[in-house]
Amino acid sequence: MGRSTLRRDDLRSLFTPPTTASEQVGLEIECGVVDPETGLGAAFGGRRGIKAVLAALLAEWEGKAQYNDGELIGVELADGGLIGLEHGGQFEYSAPPAADVVTAVDELRRTMERLAELLGRFGLALLPGATLPFDRVESAPLMPLSRGVPMRAYFAGLGAVGSRAPGILSLSMSTQVHLDPLSEEDFARKLRMLTAASPVVAALFVNSPLYAGELDGLLSHRSYDWLRTDPQRCGVLRAALEGDADFDAVIDWALRRRMIFYRDRAGRLRPGPDKPFAAVLEQGFDDGGTVTYDHWVSHMTQIWTHVRPRRTLELRAPDGPPYPYISAVPALWTGLCYHPASRAAAWELLGRYGVAEQEAATEQLPAEGLRTLLGGDRVHELAAELVRLAREGLRARVAAGLERPKVLEYLDPLDEVLETGQTFAERCAARWETDLARDPRRYVAAYRV
Repeated sequence: MGRSTLRRDDLRSLFTPPTTASEQVGLEIECGVVDPETGLGAAFGGRRGIKAVLAALLAEWEGKAQYNDGELIGVELADGGLIGLEHGGQFEYSAPPAADVVTAVDELRRTMERLAELLGRFGLALLPGATLPFDRVESAPLMPLSRGVPMRAYFAGLGAVGSRAPGILSLSMSTQVHLDPLSEEDFARKLRMLTAASPVVAALFVNSPLYAGELDGLLSHRSYDWLRTDPQRCGVLRAALEGDADFDAVIDWALRRRMIFYRDRAGRLRPGPDKPFAAVLEQGFDDGGTVTYDHWVSHMTQIWTHVRPRRTLELRAPDGPPYPYISAVPALWTGLCYHPASRAAAWELLGRYGVAEQEAATEQLPAEGLRTLLGGDRVHELAAELVRLAREGLRARVAAGLERPKVLEYLDPLDEVLETGQTFAERCAARWETDLARDPRRYVAAYRV
């Protein structure tokens, strides 16, 4: 035991696209499961709890159960999709990849609306967005996910820089997109542009102004919490902007991070060693175990940068928008990324900003939204140019027969945000004080699926 037999090629294989790779669109959406009267998250147990809902889902839908220490925590659907449980009781739906944005969105909506109907029979509502708006960290329901124990301990040990991790684990939601690289060179081009665009896109999509039913001036509590979860593994992926942005640059960056947890030879979950992954590769685990490929895969899931690179590029930066506008997220990213001319123009626009300027913008955007400055430039104007480039990219894909014309409508809500200067968060805050009358019941009715 001790030194691992894993070689650089083994580490690289996690990022290497298959020879049959094509540019598909994958979607993940995390939603709260809440009481429609109070807006509070549902408990795991009980007649109307998460466990009962999952049991009904397993009985009625075609799928395979997923368990954690004997508790049902998810259902793998027959089409390859997955409905799984998050730490605060949120449901995450990971859809199977689709060839185009409209197909991906249509499938997402069908599943979400079917899931909302099931929840309605339990007196619960499915609530998309970016954070649970009425729960508090200290009173949010706990779920039977064993990895939560070492994660909470790890973040607590970080002190102030990990102080908001409990909010991420308990309250956070999102709408995420997975896009495909076709080669290592393509990986690098896409990764660097998507990384550079992430703070601008996050500022455009801010949508979590409420915490425990109160407005405190923040437009994105989710983005604020991610800033204070672990700067070593969250936020701007420096390897994408400071070097070649290829597989080896990402691997070298990840080797310098420590693991939060791992499974030992008996399958038990243990806290990760207090040393970089590279050192564990050389020396083995403290219990005598050797690092395997599965440990490497697990390590890369314990990294939450704006763009999380593996065989796909997972885009995590923006808040989840209101349900009617979910389609704007994959439309924007796909138009920017899958049209070479738009991708090159976006990198030319944003590649001149250094890591320090990107990180400073990431610090500002939870409170400033479109007023954020990137370098000396207003994000509002940069976001408008990204939306324009994305629309050009989508038009080109429609002309090539890769997208359906309907996809162009998906960017219209972003045009309205840019024209009015009112983000989704600012609209929500205004409604909370007016027609929603600070009433959780009205809020849930307005924003549920």
